[in-house]
Amino acid sequence: EYAIAQFASLEGRQAGEFYTPSSIVQTLVEILEPYEGRVYDPCCGAGGMFVQSAKFVESHQGRVNDLSIYGQESNANTWKLAQMNLAIHGLEGDLGQGAADTFFEDQHPSMRADFILANPPFNLKDWGGDKLIEDARWKYGIPPEGNANYAWMQHMIYHLSPRGKMGLVLANGSLSTSGKEGEIRENIVRDDLVECIIAMPDRLFYSTGISVSLWIFNKDKKQKDKVLFLDGRSIGHMVDRAHRDLSQEDIKKIADTYKKYTKGEDVEELGYAHVAELKEIEENNFVLTPGRYVGLEEVEDDGEPFDEKMERLTNELGELFVESNKLEELIKEQLGEIGYGV
Repeated sequence: EYAIAQFASLEGRQAGEFYTPSSIVQTLVEILEPYEGRVYDPCCGAGGMFVQSAKFVESHQGRVNDLSIYGQESNANTWKLAQMNLAIHGLEGDLGQGAADTFFEDQHPSMRADFILANPPFNLKDWGGDKLIEDARWKYGIPPEGNANYAWMQHMIYHLSPRGKMGLVLANGSLSTSGKEGEIRENIVRDDLVECIIAMPDRLFYSTGISVSLWIFNKDKKQKDKVLFLDGRSIGHMVDRAHRDLSQEDIKKIADTYKKYTKGEDVEELGYAHVAELKEIEENNFVLTPGRYVGLEEVEDDGEPFDEKMERLTNELGELFVESNKLEELIKEQLGEIGYGV
């Protein structure tokens, strides 16, 4: 794990496809507590989510053999790295027959996981969405062709067991996007799957400057029609001029707040934690940015670099233009059919 982290540091952006910072993985594992059952990562990279899950079980005097590991990875070299990482840690897992595209060659189509942990590629553009319009996984809406964030999310929900929990790492932009993504987000929130949103501090990744949030989903929520918002942007410490890390105390604070919330305890803390009911989320147009809910007066910053944000917004605008043109042609066609051609 140390070697992989050092390689990620040296490789920078090129390492983003296989390495998730240990502090993020630990935070997800401490929240989800995967003691036993099926653990799945549809974009597993080097397998860090699996290794950390096993460490969690061992640290709580559990049996690692009680975990069944399922994963998938599209990059052939990274897939081999994941196999090696599992073997080094004495773990067995089903990562499919080889490297394969998760959207087009699902290696575990009938598997339903008790725990899903994933850090998919941020804002993936060319994912082939135009060829998957009728896919059964899109229960909450068809993801936009120019961004796979909500395709990953729905793929994971599709593979979640009836009482399953999952943790997903996404760029902050996914919390507030409009259009198709906004509609999908609203549908998922209304279906009461989102349990907690955690805004993380910047500079945690070696591969990108994009700020991220952790999405926690639970098909068996105890606090119905509510979402816990945590703003952790101010936690952590700089390990060098470019990178930040979280201490064990930082991770414990986040996990403990989540656990207290699920038990029904009061966790309200101005500027850090707020429990929002569905009505409040509706009033905010289903934007899930924690800073909007926890009581901070500062201007919200999603941490997305300007160039990347402009490219994303331009793609979204282009999709809206396409939809508009289709609608215009449909109206012309229907008017022509009744003798009022335009």
